[in-house]
Amino acid sequence: MNSLDIAKRPEDTRVVVAMSGGVDSSVVAGLLARQGYDVVGVTLQLYDHGEATHRKGACCAGQDIHDARRVAAALGIPHYVLDYEERFKKSVIAPFANAYQQGETPVPCIACNQSVKFVDLMEVARDLGADVLATGHYVQSRLGEDGRRQLFRPVDAERDQTYFLFATTQSQLDFLRFPLGGMGKAEVRELARDMGLEIADKHDSQDICFVPQGKYADIIRKMHPEAVAQGEIVHLDGRVLGTHEGIVNYTIGQRKGLGVAAGEPLYVIKLEHKTGRVIVGPREALKTHTVRLRDVNWLGARPLGEMSKGNGAPVEVKVRSTRGPQPAVIQSRDGEVYVTLVSGEYGISPGQACVFYADDTATSEVWGGGFIAEAVPQVFAA
Repeated sequence: MNSLDIAKRPEDTRVVVAMSGGVDSSVVAGLLARQGYDVVGVTLQLYDHGEATHRKGACCAGQDIHDARRVAAALGIPHYVLDYEERFKKSVIAPFANAYQQGETPVPCIACNQSVKFVDLMEVARDLGADVLATGHYVQSRLGEDGRRQLFRPVDAERDQTYFLFATTQSQLDFLRFPLGGMGKAEVRELARDMGLEIADKHDSQDICFVPQGKYADIIRKMHPEAVAQGEIVHLDGRVLGTHEGIVNYTIGQRKGLGVAAGEPLYVIKLEHKTGRVIVGPREALKTHTVRLRDVNWLGARPLGEMSKGNGAPVEVKVRSTRGPQPAVIQSRDGEVYVTLVSGEYGISPGQACVFYADDTATSEVWGGGFIAEAVPQVFAA
């Protein structure tokens, strides 16, 4: 086996590298080329070339495409740019806008990995005769004793991207490789300098690449003008405190910018897309213990149904990308999957991800996850 777990010599192993124009994917391409692999770089143009050309923190458009092209030239590898703008609009931007209109808080990076990157790009890689597709994500994968490829948290906890990759299927995982999982960001930048790459000190891309200045409501307003209809801001106790200019301007747990005055700090507790009401209340009212999941992807060795029946199985879960895993219990009831957070969590919103981990160790195995279909704060629970 070579370093990519392929039974071939490196020079006989074709690797397609997803090159975004950033330092991480550039170093992946450089490392594999140094090791003698047959490396091909592919960059996807995902949204309007002009809009993001001069904007810092963009990816997959404008300057980043030029950067990827220059890195490939410096490394001496072939490089292709594919126009996936329409596919990206259909698979990522439109569902993002629809979810906000429904009062959810979507995670578009997960949708992008689910569709464009790990379906369409994987198909391109296979068409190019690749043995594997390599990316610059900070996660680890390796072969288990049963021959099944497993997903793990990276060595660099601050760069952990497993939250965004929970929906990776077993067949996709078998074809993917993540060379940076055992490295820290400082080491990656140092490698980029050692390779003489101009992007060695380039800023990382922002989370939502297609949202200029973070104003996601502007995108939703263009696609769903009806989503900015006025509605009432209502306290949990039934008092109407004011009006708003559209529920898309609010997220669960939001405190600032509510547009109402009160004698206590108020938070967004619930968004009612059917009535157009924004429900507000004290922070304690945000506390949630149990969530119902949809579209669950399971990567564990034991079947989910077997593990989660009866009283359920103990797991660690992440319900936010920026927080570490916390103790929980996963259960299957009446064909639905539920997760109960032992300590509870504040401000959980439908549309976010709930990712499963085997234990609380730093490089724990990822068992998959699901999207939160329903998160009922304790104050609303029967």
